[in-house]
Amino acid sequence: MNEQLTHLDEAGRARMVDVGDKDVTLRRAAARAVLRMTPATAKRLVEGRLPKGEALAVARLAGIMAAKRTPELIPLCHTVALASVEIEVEVDIEGGLATVVAQVRAAGRTGVEMEALVAASVATLTLYDMVKAVERGALVERVELLHKSGGVRGDWQRQP
Repeated sequence: MNEQLTHLDEAGRARMVDVGDKDVTLRRAAARAVLRMTPATAKRLVEGRLPKGEALAVARLAGIMAAKRTPELIPLCHTVALASVEIEVEVDIEGGLATVVAQVRAAGRTGVEMEALVAASVATLTLYDMVKAVERGALVERVELLHKSGGVRGDWQRQP
């Protein structure tokens, strides 16, 4: 077995990693994504004055739903019984930015980094979908893992 490339078998074919012998530990991960828009659009977002309605609540719900469906979207991801998914959206009107942070927690044998990244991405894409009627040029940027904890490799934190 190739120790460095865990998702490949001896013949180089993709496979799902066997996590059956790993210990169950508390796993946490947080990810962030950003939507850049004009200050006028950001103001409408905060005020709930978009043609599709109240975007912030819809984006939070979309992020939670996406985290739960990660194994259906990302090949070779394990199904993880999520204990918690929290989606926070902070809007900087003057800067024209909506920053989405997704925090995911589970007790399991594999990490929840992908669930956090998918949640942040889909919540931000949902915001784009909600603002595109007034600003098609809005830009999704900086989808990134912020930190993870739990598991054999231990904790990891993005450096500023």
